[in-house]
Amino acid sequence: MSDSAKRESAQHAVEKIRKQAQSRDAKSLATALMRGDRAALAQAITCVESADEENESLATEIIQLCLPASGKSVRMGITGVPGVGKSTFIDAFGMALLDAGRKVAVLAVDPSSPLSKGSILGDKTRMDRLAADTRAFIRPSPSSQTLGGVARKTRESILLCEAAGYDTIIVETVGVGQSETAVHALTDFFVLLMLAGAGDQLQGIKRGIMEMCDAMIITKADGDNAAKATRAQAEYVSALHLFPARDDGWFPPVLTTSAIEEKGLLEVTKAMSDFVVWMQERGLFEARRTKQNTTWMHEAIRNGLIERFYHNPEIQQEIVALESKVNSGELSPFQAAAIILKKKN
Repeated sequence: MSDSAKRESAQHAVEKIRKQAQSRDAKSLATALMRGDRAALAQAITCVESADEENESLATEIIQLCLPASGKSVRMGITGVPGVGKSTFIDAFGMALLDAGRKVAVLAVDPSSPLSKGSILGDKTRMDRLAADTRAFIRPSPSSQTLGGVARKTRESILLCEAAGYDTIIVETVGVGQSETAVHALTDFFVLLMLAGAGDQLQGIKRGIMEMCDAMIITKADGDNAAKATRAQAEYVSALHLFPARDDGWFPPVLTTSAIEEKGLLEVTKAMSDFVVWMQERGLFEARRTKQNTTWMHEAIRNGLIERFYHNPEIQQEIVALESKVNSGELSPFQAAAIILKKKN
């Protein structure tokens, strides 16, 4: 199937779910979702992601009803350079979590095209085992040009998955390079995936990302790469020791994994559990959650202000007029921006 056919099929499926969600009231949808109804969860997330104004109040009501049942999970963020094997790792790691008795939801963010605004939404094809297991829930969403490699409504989707009973929420990002603090602010346990060949990779990864991560995982540690991964592990441990000590006292472990050979996955599970216990014992886990909530609130305010600003008819007309003056050289872009920002709406 071609990329355009995949995109059309995914968009058709999303539209179908959106219409189904519209036919149900918020209370019945939330009740079904909290009973573990996967279809209701999918419909609720589609409603939340919808850009239609008519769905906004419905989505808000659904989230409010589900809020008391949310929060009982470990939120894990995964980022890494393109080609590091994020989806392959999540497929293997997710199966290991399921076998350990956990319920796993994956919110996989696909990059949207800056031209067509479309997205392939093909993560389920890259997580074939996890997608076929009814104990797991995978939701691919378009990034819609959102910085940080997360979808606009990922925060709300996390709450809905928690209300549906999933105790491990994995957020797969587009990749490193765009405001990783957005991903960090979403999650409790932030993981950076890396490839072997640390000497070169250390030059290409921002120090800030390494300082933010709660664990570093070297993927594809199998076959001829096994020895390289071991060397890379030692180099990353040395590099992390050069950074200032973290305020929470945690030192991020550096682990090696192989999704093909299913090696190192239990160690990742243990690192996640150890980190949660470490934070909880020091009263820092709830503090991070509180910070997440305030960050989400301010993000919602910013998004709302931007939407209202650009949807104001007077502002829209003024912007068109100012664009003409900027293009003709009558005004600089900065002068035009200053004029429009002084407008009251």
